[in-house]
Amino acid sequence: MKKAIATTKAPGAIGPYSQAIEANGMLFISGQIPINPATGVMPEGITAQAEQCMKNLEAILNEAGCTFDNVVKSTCLLADMSYFADMNAVYGKYFKSEPPARAAFAVKELPKKALVEIEMIAVK
Repeated sequence: MKKAIATTKAPGAIGPYSQAIEANGMLFISGQIPINPATGVMPEGITAQAEQCMKNLEAILNEAGCTFDNVVKSTCLLADMSYFADMNAVYGKYFKSEPPARAAFAVKELPKKALVEIEMIAVK
């Protein structure tokens, strides 16, 4: 049995997918790009974009009754690996202890020309 999770505190889906799906005590969060849900605007620069991604992810986690402590796996997609250190500095602020398993990749292009996109899996 699965349940779609949605919040207006994160950007709405821009295609046929859910912000997140909860199934069997697990939460699968779709990749979040750095769009501010209140304004629809994407900030400039990798640091601001990584911060906005994490805020969007936090809103979805909270909607599902979770926090970053529940996250067990994440994937970070970057428009260029030269952004890795700056993204990592922002990302690390959200995981005080026992950070999740993670993969990070450079990809050719991200939706709406974002510099970063992050997806997560959490366990309730």
